[in-house]
Amino acid sequence: MDYSYQMDASQTTASTIGSIIFYIISVIALWRIFSKAGRPGWLAIIPIVNIIVLIQISGHSGWTVLLYLIPIVNIVWAIVVAVHLAKSFGKGGAFGFFLLWLLSIIGYLILAFGSSTYRDRRQLHA
Repeated sequence: MDYSYQMDASQTTASTIGSIIFYIISVIALWRIFSKAGRPGWLAIIPIVNIIVLIQISGHSGWTVLLYLIPIVNIVWAIVVAVHLAKSFGKGGAFGFFLLWLLSIIGYLILAFGSSTYRDRRQLHA
C-alpha cells in the first residue's frame, strides 16, 4: 500500500493563504505589544528580531534567544519567556502558560488590544 500523501494545488493555496493571514495577525498584535512596551512596533515584522524583542520585554537579555536552538531547552525557555511576558503586563502565570505559550495568537491579541499596561520587570526587581 502506498501511504504517500501529496497536497493538490487548492490545498497548497489554502495553506499558504492561512499562513499569511496568521502572520499578519501576529505582526499586528506584536506591533501593539512592542508599542505598549516603548519599543519600535515595526520590529514585529522581522522574524528573528521580534523574538529577541519579546525576550527583552519579558525582562531577559536578548542573547538568551540562543536557548531556542537547544532541543528540549527551547520548550522550557519558551514557557519561561511566556510567563515572564505575562507578568510584565500584569497578568498571571496561568495566562502566560495557556494563552501566551499554548495559544499564543489569542494571548498576544489580548495583550495588544486589552487594557493591560507594560511594567518593566527589571525595574520592579531592582
